[in-house]
Amino acid sequence: MEYVLENNSERENLHIPEYGRHIQKLVNHCKEIQDKDKRNKMAKAIVEVMGNLQPHLRDVPDFKHKLWDQLFIIAAFDLDVDSPYEILTKEEIQAKPEKLPYPSNPTKYRFYGNNIQIMINEAVTWEEGKMKDTLNYTIANHMKKCFLNWNKDTVEDAVIFKHLIDLSKGKIDLLNEGEVVLSPSSVLLKKKTPTKNKNKKHKKNNGRKKW
Repeated sequence: MEYVLENNSERENLHIPEYGRHIQKLVNHCKEIQDKDKRNKMAKAIVEVMGNLQPHLRDVPDFKHKLWDQLFIIAAFDLDVDSPYEILTKEEIQAKPEKLPYPSNPTKYRFYGNNIQIMINEAVTWEEGKMKDTLNYTIANHMKKCFLNWNKDTVEDAVIFKHLIDLSKGKIDLLNEGEVVLSPSSVLLKKKTPTKNKNKKHKKNNGRKKW
């Protein structure tokens, strides 16, 4: 009796390796069945087996649809069966996603980031009042924290106020609004230390034996 050993380098590439070579062979056999009714029956059976091999997919919404899509991927989109869902095409799966627009608006002070400019643009639209004053103060405080993260040295509040005037095109001016004082640098740079479990009690027996 002669045994023919297959080398992996000579085998067909697996389209979805997670399902293994046996599923690949079953799908290839299904493609060769001439009778369409039998082909449909076998395709449904293969999908059931695939579902058993990937039980975690049952938690995925519409997991049956996903299994049928994977069936056509394994078949290299060359399987003539009646799918209960819209058949996935090769062009759809190989389509490249649209490029995300990269922020093109250059900021003068990059260490503040783009979100600060968005916050400032929103703040200038608010009506004058206590809420707007609080927002302006919060933005200035955050700017100071960003500045200190970029430069660990201290920074004067007046520097932050001047940058805020510049970024808001003069619409937010805390420099000339009396004595506005931001949080100290030591507070903004202070890192939170993990809290210990105070409820945990350590019992000491002072060397005495427990009976």
